[in-house]
Amino acid sequence: MPLPPVPAGLIARPLEASDLDATYAVYVADEFVNTGQRMVEWEDIESDWQRPSFDLSTDSVGIFYGDRLVGAAEVFAGRRADGAVAPDWHGRGIGTWLLAWTEHRAKEQGGSLVGQSKFGGSPAEALLRGRGYHEMWTSWVLEVPEDQTITPQPLPDGYALREFTAADEHAAYHLIEDAFNEWPDRDPATFEDWRPRIIGRAGFSPWQIRFVTDPGGKPVGVAAIILDSQQCAYVDQLAVRKDHRGKGLARALLVDAFEEARRRGATRSELSTDSRTGALGLYEKVGMVVTQTWRHWAREL
Repeated sequence: MPLPPVPAGLIARPLEASDLDATYAVYVADEFVNTGQRMVEWEDIESDWQRPSFDLSTDSVGIFYGDRLVGAAEVFAGRRADGAVAPDWHGRGIGTWLLAWTEHRAKEQGGSLVGQSKFGGSPAEALLRGRGYHEMWTSWVLEVPEDQTITPQPLPDGYALREFTAADEHAAYHLIEDAFNEWPDRDPATFEDWRPRIIGRAGFSPWQIRFVTDPGGKPVGVAAIILDSQQCAYVDQLAVRKDHRGKGLARALLVDAFEEARRRGATRSELSTDSRTGALGLYEKVGMVVTQTWRHWAREL
């Protein structure tokens, strides 16, 4: 099905590297309307655009009024989409056009199902629902409040914690990828696409990846941490090898990550989880509280 016309008075073109600041501004402004706070970081967009499998010239689009970017969208691997519209341009058909573009592009990429995650109760959810999208899972953002005491979590005998070294890149990737691929409706990521998110991120420091090792010294669990510009430590990825679960390693890694981040100036600690993982209770047991609810919506192409 061909794309509908771009709303009158606007033009559509692929985003360019020089549009990163403007794209970030649109995403942040849209987030404030929906959540009351900024979630995305400039480096999040930069690292996403650095993935080798993502082609900015074909997998992104911007809507412009003259020289001003008023809406943007991206599609990754024919499955995941994201998009936002500047709040003062809401209600003009831009979001509807961007949604149609993501579906069109995902189908061109060979996708059969496309979806995106939106803040619970936001206007975007109504738009998705009206276009035939269905809810696939619920996600929660949890945080350790600034004044919350973090209770240490003991490790079993022989296990230890340590930080990342240059030789650990593939070990971290395989631990995370193997664990995450147990989830339903999860597309595998290549090492080259995974690397920009943490290790290739501007300002990366070895403390941001923490390992738990078994009695033989082999990494069997990993936590990857992002310290954002608001001094919030976000545990972006947490994984324990399947044959070492049930020993409290994830709790120990999580608490260790929070403590390491606090030592480096973090005032809050956050992470997100979703209903596919069954891990919500784990995070609540270490003192985290739910602050936001998001839902993933998808439709068949």
